[in-house]
Amino acid sequence: MTTSAKSKSKASSTPAAEILFGPKPAPGEKLLPRYTKQVRILHWVTAVTWAILFITGLFLFVPVFGGAAQGGVSTLLHHFAAIIVCLWAVYFFLRAPKASINGMLFALKWGKDDIGWAKAALGYYFFGKEDKMPPQDHMNTGQKLWWLIVLGCGALMVITGALMMLLKGVIPQGAFMWAATFHAIGMVALFAMALVHVYLSVFHPKMRGIFWSMVNGMVSAHYAEGHHKKWYDEMMHHQKETKGKK
Repeated sequence: MTTSAKSKSKASSTPAAEILFGPKPAPGEKLLPRYTKQVRILHWVTAVTWAILFITGLFLFVPVFGGAAQGGVSTLLHHFAAIIVCLWAVYFFLRAPKASINGMLFALKWGKDDIGWAKAALGYYFFGKEDKMPPQDHMNTGQKLWWLIVLGCGALMVITGALMMLLKGVIPQGAFMWAATFHAIGMVALFAMALVHVYLSVFHPKMRGIFWSMVNGMVSAHYAEGHHKKWYDEMMHHQKETKGKK
């Protein structure tokens, strides 16, 4: 069989999902647990509801799409998705308060490795230069930024959205317009970061395949060592201690 024929055969045998989202870990490859089932459910509930909120938000807030909002269906979907994502976030917090608080505190904890990440990020993500990227923990600096923007803008969206949904006609028109303005600003910020998040977790050459960690909760040890070296070393140390106690 020629090289081109082999390539075509390999391409045709690759599942469509892996062509789009990247390869799954190879059979027998060492895996490390990264995301719990509850975290994965929260992620996908958030992803689906955010998609609905972004689309219906365009219909409601951008005049050129105003025709699609006629009839009230967009408003109904927008409110429904907003309520679902808020309730699920509260449910997750009540179910795992310690993990939730630790995650928020970790996102606020910055040090020299975060400064090093910021300096090395451009070369690392755009030119593949790995030598200046300091070892990262379970949550790298970019993910900390993502958390902070989600928490900050998320709070802004909840407050301004609640004002518009529950107090329309009650609060002064000027206050309503300010709420709508800040709601739109929050939407733009979250939408921009969501695009970056999707690109890095699905399409970026260095991250290809990491998508599946939000399906099965596992990442390859090779990926963990390359992208989250501090966390990888902690996991290896923990596994050695666990084996030593048996």
